[in-house]
Amino acid sequence: MADKGRALFDGASLKGWHTAPRLPTARYPGGPEPDTGTEHYRTAASTGGAWSVIDGVVTGAQGIKGYGGYLLTDEKFADFELSYDAKPDWPVDTGLLVRTTDRGTQGFQILLDHRKSGAIGGFYGNGISGFHAVSFNVDVRRNKDGGPEGLIIEKPETTLEPVTPAKRALLSYAIDPEEFLKTWKWNDWNSFQVRCVGEYPVLTTWINGVKAYELDTGKINWPDYDKAAIAKLLGRAGRISLEVHDNDPGMGEDRWAPGAVCRWKNIFIREL
Repeated sequence: MADKGRALFDGASLKGWHTAPRLPTARYPGGPEPDTGTEHYRTAASTGGAWSVIDGVVTGAQGIKGYGGYLLTDEKFADFELSYDAKPDWPVDTGLLVRTTDRGTQGFQILLDHRKSGAIGGFYGNGISGFHAVSFNVDVRRNKDGGPEGLIIEKPETTLEPVTPAKRALLSYAIDPEEFLKTWKWNDWNSFQVRCVGEYPVLTTWINGVKAYELDTGKINWPDYDKAAIAKLLGRAGRISLEVHDNDPGMGEDRWAPGAVCRWKNIFIREL
């Protein structure tokens, strides 16, 4: 992407962005809404995560232990090419959503699940059926002291989230796992590019200049996925949102470690 377009992050402030809580939402348009009277819902509603600019870098963390949030663009975008650099701690469960509603949590997510059983560069349907379009999961290699020192491809027998044939079948392109490992930079900045084009968008991702995944959302076959209902919910243009995930009873702090953060910089968009 030679012409990166204009900057969405000025390198000094969160001007042009705003926060939103990571509230439970219906799994698909028209689906059952969550109970808003629970303690979990009330706590989630009280925090949008902890977002700041540190040394010229957008830094996202959990605001209340175990609870995340979103950082959304003030503007909405339809068709575009987006580029950004990201540096996640291990473990964090994060990503970037496009065509997002004002709630931040409904849209097409580009995954950056930098944790056990996580996927990077693939896609998830937040609030739009929960489709999961990935071809493999990652795990971590540990040094002799037990500390994390690099990514590996996860063994299926140890996974917390199986990669099924149905997940692979959604993709029109998927990077070879070994090529991904050669491409990914551990404990360093990795560059992402995302292309989003069409009423039912074709989504394409690149990592460090290498094509990673492609998904035609107009052809998704997944339970409760209704492309017309989703297009009506999201609209032709939507916000871009960065995510800090909640922890949960199943994964706990293995989803987002205490004190962990994800960092973003060099966020540019070229509208098409």
